[in-house]
Amino acid sequence: SGVCNALSLEIKASPKVRAFVGEQVLLKCSFKSSLPITESLLVDWTYRPLAGGPMETIFHYQSMPHPTTAGKFKERISWVGNVANGDASIAIQSPELSDNGTFICSVKNPPDVYHNIPQTVLVVTERGLAFQLTSAALLSILVFLPSALVVVLLLVRMGRKFRVLKEKGKCGYKKSSIEVSDEPEHTDTAGCGGKLKEWCLNCVDTDEEDPY
Repeated sequence: SGVCNALSLEIKASPKVRAFVGEQVLLKCSFKSSLPITESLLVDWTYRPLAGGPMETIFHYQSMPHPTTAGKFKERISWVGNVANGDASIAIQSPELSDNGTFICSVKNPPDVYHNIPQTVLVVTERGLAFQLTSAALLSILVFLPSALVVVLLLVRMGRKFRVLKEKGKCGYKKSSIEVSDEPEHTDTAGCGGKLKEWCLNCVDTDEEDPY
């Protein structure tokens, strides 16, 4: 029973946090103890650089916050937690690329002092380059999109005109073929007229030959 009580302190922290250079980043940490929170509660944040090396304490809380007064995080750690609500979060001001590493939140609420050890990996990146790329992309869209739309509309219009001209060309070809097909009929009519004229001439010739 005593072992169970000793292990009843549970801590939760974000496994990975992303931040941008120069912009405040929040490192969340929450805890739950089976015992009431007292003034004996302790909170410690430690840090190990991404390249490796010894752990260093960057923040300590006991009744009141005590951020580190030395090292790279000097005057850049602020307390944003509330132990009464089980919150032991901190914030880092003006994060740098060199801040990348592993952060560990440790809470002790005597006699609850044993707990799990969650780790938070901080990844700091440059926002400036991403912002510039985004601005350039936006500018490109604003400049080239209207031009692209105009080109598309022109192509669509030209395509329609081409289809219309093509259809007209087909219609003209059919008309000429009809005219060509009519020519034989015209020739036949002329032939009939020629035959009629020839018959009439024969009749005239016959009438002239009757006296003989």
